[in-house]
Amino acid sequence: MSTLYVVATPIGNLSDLTGRAIEILSAVPRVAAEDTRVARKLLNHIGAFPKIESLHEHTSPRRLQSIVNHLESSDMAVVTDAGTPGISDPGPALVEAAIAAGHNIVPVPGASAIITALSITGWRFNRFLFLGFLPRKKSEKTAALDSAFTEPGPIVIYESPHRVKATFKDINAIFSNRQLVVCRELTKYYEEIFRGDAKSALSHFKEPRGEFVVVIKGVGEQAATRLAEKSILEVLIDLESQGLKGRSIVDRVVEITGASKNIVYRLWLNRQ
Repeated sequence: MSTLYVVATPIGNLSDLTGRAIEILSAVPRVAAEDTRVARKLLNHIGAFPKIESLHEHTSPRRLQSIVNHLESSDMAVVTDAGTPGISDPGPALVEAAIAAGHNIVPVPGASAIITALSITGWRFNRFLFLGFLPRKKSEKTAALDSAFTEPGPIVIYESPHRVKATFKDINAIFSNRQLVVCRELTKYYEEIFRGDAKSALSHFKEPRGEFVVVIKGVGEQAATRLAEKSILEVLIDLESQGLKGRSIVDRVVEITGASKNIVYRLWLNRQ
């Protein structure tokens, strides 16, 4: 069976393409790409001239199968415009189909907007939450941000220039004075790093241009635990007022909140 190489490409600066990625893209006879024009520019830069197949979010199942069929005779690489295929970019459908057909899948890592932005926050954390591009519908967007309010680690969001001001307003409404690191046009000529809260970011980016990575500071492990336990206690108190007791109330709280039974039992005991 052949190999499908999932190749990460630069998020702006072409010099960030790894030596291994250059070797792979120069060796494979065919590359599936999100935008053939962007891919051709990158391939010309390294002097590679494989055949390019278009692969984007609207690619039909029939077209996708046609691309997979090429793996029967030779290896292939898949790239996006910038970053890693499958991370808020086309790619998963081809990888899934290639796996189903029994081919090998090999990742070729490289530049990442998520990791690049997180690396310059100066915050200490053991986890982070990636929300990608937020939903367009206001209610769904607000719900996504609300659900991340108690996240211990940083929250990473991708945003476009024509939507970023509205997103800053939504972040300000939910996270208030929470610190942000806003990265605009990472690794490119006009790269800009802004540090502050959402309100000040809204004032700073009066006419946004370029692509944005917004990182919201998490509440920290201890604060997240306190917030979670506060929510559990509220449910406990509500159920107690309804007359539930003992094992029944513990089981019901676990069912409602999804919290660990040990945590719920401890909080219930503390109230006895």
